[in-house]
Amino acid sequence: MVALDYIEETLRPLPTEIRVIRDTGSEENLDAITVLHMPAKVYPNGSINFEYNFTEPGKFVGLVTITSDEEYVSRFPFSVGTGGGTSPFLIFAITAIIGVVGMVIYRGRQKSSSSGVAPAS
Repeated sequence: MVALDYIEETLRPLPTEIRVIRDTGSEENLDAITVLHMPAKVYPNGSINFEYNFTEPGKFVGLVTITSDEEYVSRFPFSVGTGGGTSPFLIFAITAIIGVVGMVIYRGRQKSSSSGVAPAS
């Protein structure tokens, strides 16, 4: 079970896509190396939960893509069945990455909404 939680509430209305791929060293043909794909969708409660049963050990990469005015992609490598036991760290890392992306989007919106013009007296 993987649980992703938004730290920033500003992410809740934005479409988020989840993809898990085999770590082949190249991401040229994502469809060929994708093992799990969740199309972009809005998660208004701020939480994404999913399960995937990895049938063989190996190195993988999680891609979390959030679309706002721009596209933000968080990339996190992890291993399955190699004795690394990275699952708790992986969940923490995903949560932290989503939080950072949220702050970047939020700050970008704050800057673009301020016009730099002082109010009239």
